[in-house]
Amino acid sequence: MKRWQIPIQETARLLSPAKISADQRSETVRFEMECLLSWMQKTYTQKEDSLLVSNFQSYTRGFWKGLFTCYDAPWVPRTNNDHERFFRQTKTKHRRTTGRRSWNEHILRCGEFVVFVDDALNQQNLVSRLQQVSYEAFNQERCRWTKRLDETTKR
Repeated sequence: MKRWQIPIQETARLLSPAKISADQRSETVRFEMECLLSWMQKTYTQKEDSLLVSNFQSYTRGFWKGLFTCYDAPWVPRTNNDHERFFRQTKTKHRRTTGRRSWNEHILRCGEFVVFVDDALNQQNLVSRLQQVSYEAFNQERCRWTKRLDETTKR
């Protein structure tokens, strides 16, 4: 079991939130994880190690697509717990503002991206990110927003 802790501890070190820095990109962490997986296959070759290696690889590959997003997009929650905490805080703010327990109508009326408004206002790089949006893309989204509001008004 002590031997099996090594790759798990190394994975925790590689994916540690304290390790995220301005120069670290998803490509770097992805490469380090690929090296770790390769090292595990070469190092853990005993018969009883096959279960560890196969489980580790299958779980890692299962989460692979979204595992490194937070390194390139710091506003994306790292874990499911962070994601749930974000939504809980957003719902609490809505409840305090409106006095209504349910926020389903609010999301239907204003759109699914309404949950990101409060969070976006707290982000340091918001202005530079907004400047990267073309006028055509903005206008297209504004038209979609207006159409959604019109549907609600008709109802």
